[in-house]
Amino acid sequence: MSRLDVAPDADSAFGQSVAGLLRPYLWGFAAVVILQIIGAVAGLVPLLAVVELGRALLSPGPIDHGRVWIVVIAGASGLFVRLLFTGASSAIGHLLDGRVQLSFRRRLAARLGRVPIGWLSRRTTGELAKIAGDDVSAVHPFIAHIPGELVSAFVVPLVSLIYLFTVDWRLTLITLIPVALAVALVPLVMTPARLREQKEFDNAMGRISSSVVEFVQGIAVVKAFGGSGRAHRKFRTAVDDFVGSFYRMVRGVAGIAAGMQLALSPPFVLLTVLIGGAALLGTGGMTPADLLPFLLLGLGLTAPVAALIGHGFDDAQAARRAVGRIRDVLAVRSLPEPAHPVTPRGHRVELRGVRFGYQSVRREEHELARPPEFAGERRRHRQHDTADHEVLRGIDLVLEPGTVTAVVGPSGSGKSTLVRLLPRFFDPTHGSITLGGVDLREIDSRELYRLVSFVFQDVRLLRASVADNIALAVPHADHDDVVRAARLADVHDRILDLPRGYETVLGADARLSGGEAQRISIARALLADAPVLVLDEATAFADPRTEQAVRRALTTLAVDRTILVIAHRLETIADADSVVLLENGSIVERGRPAELLARNGRFAAFWRSNRSAAAGEIETRGGLPRGDEP
Repeated sequence: MSRLDVAPDADSAFGQSVAGLLRPYLWGFAAVVILQIIGAVAGLVPLLAVVELGRALLSPGPIDHGRVWIVVIAGASGLFVRLLFTGASSAIGHLLDGRVQLSFRRRLAARLGRVPIGWLSRRTTGELAKIAGDDVSAVHPFIAHIPGELVSAFVVPLVSLIYLFTVDWRLTLITLIPVALAVALVPLVMTPARLREQKEFDNAMGRISSSVVEFVQGIAVVKAFGGSGRAHRKFRTAVDDFVGSFYRMVRGVAGIAAGMQLALSPPFVLLTVLIGGAALLGTGGMTPADLLPFLLLGLGLTAPVAALIGHGFDDAQAARRAVGRIRDVLAVRSLPEPAHPVTPRGHRVELRGVRFGYQSVRREEHELARPPEFAGERRRHRQHDTADHEVLRGIDLVLEPGTVTAVVGPSGSGKSTLVRLLPRFFDPTHGSITLGGVDLREIDSRELYRLVSFVFQDVRLLRASVADNIALAVPHADHDDVVRAARLADVHDRILDLPRGYETVLGADARLSGGEAQRISIARALLADAPVLVLDEATAFADPRTEQAVRRALTTLAVDRTILVIAHRLETIADADSVVLLENGSIVERGRPAELLARNGRFAAFWRSNRSAAAGEIETRGGLPRGDEP
């Protein structure tokens, strides 16, 4: 069983409920609702004043001027109270919305800072940016507008109905016909097919955001290697998917929405009231003065419902889905921290019977959103986890201090998964990994990241100065230490060529090539001075100079550090103390490079295949002749 999510923290458990997310703001919501109720009821007073004014003017005999003035003053007072209280309700709602959005963004930032790095590695930048940006913004109508619209949609019709029933119950029922027709159409918008179309629309929006971010971030590489057609094709595919999902969603609800809007439209409401009123007037069942309140309040009866069913309903659905996605991120649990952390003794690394499967990790992440009553089902699923889903199968490996251990193998053999377990991006499904005789799960995460540094193939540099990027793990490092690390990574001269040297802001003042960025990343790891260093194909797309820098750095660092490295070019690890060959998640051969080549086994075959493929690639590109790769 994976220990990825064994120990939930309070924030993640709290985040599994939408009501829980908004619970701290219940008093604010209560204030918004109470003020809106007062304002909504007061808003009916001017309409009732017009009705009573009509009765006073249409009644036989002389006009009662005192009554007229009372009615006028009451109407004006109601209008003033309505503006005052609805304005206060709207102001509090918007202030509350600002607090909720700020809280959501802070909690998302805190949660993303604590989730397993392996979880983050399987999410795109665009996907997370949409949640932290667009989804949080989508909560605005739900907080600032929908509570008031809901109150108006219920309070105004309720008070209007009570008044109209006192005038004529028959015409009141006739006036409700448009509302009944509109409400009858609401379930058609909530069918599983409609909800599925809305979810597809949201997913398509996320894919567009992701493809845009990926295209913009990689535009330099795309242009350099002539891949603009493929890059544009991916974006066009995302756009086409979005258009298709949008068309399906609109096609499914357009007719229903049009019918609802027509039923609640003022002409249809007035027509319904006039037809019913004319019928009652023709039979002598009511007086002309009694028809006036229905003509006025009939519109007031349907207008709030029309607003809610229209944009209010769409906004509520969008906000509900957005809050659900926010909840899912907040529900991701951190890797369990030890209650009593243990400090490692030394930096010898040992892997014992390590097995790992992404399938079980994904299942547990998915189950986070499920209610607690499914706990028994979760346990049954875990019992059915089999080796069919495993990436690593029974890895036993010892990394001694002062040595370089290289992991090689074909694509998909589990190399990257293996090295990602060492900095604890994930926990093993079975088995254990110890550092200095202590299980990684018993080491405080901050202590672990002080002891283990890593350089990966996918280099991420901040929009900050070169010095700050190198000193990321050691923010208060001296400038001389930063320069020393840059020299060891063979990037010092390139930095001096930048517009402002070490103070050059990457992404604003200058951009680096892929090889230069990798050397900055290597300098960052050197400055961190961690006793354990992990390099995951740090030279996969590097230039020869970067590869040489890595080889020199390994020679320098191996004196007193434990180093685990995956190399795309086997020449990079020719001097390694030990080489481990992985195939299908298992170690099939290990030893010194020269010994393995002399053994003429699987590693030797893999070496020859690798050199032939690399030389063929160089020859195809018109580069060096076969056998002379750098």
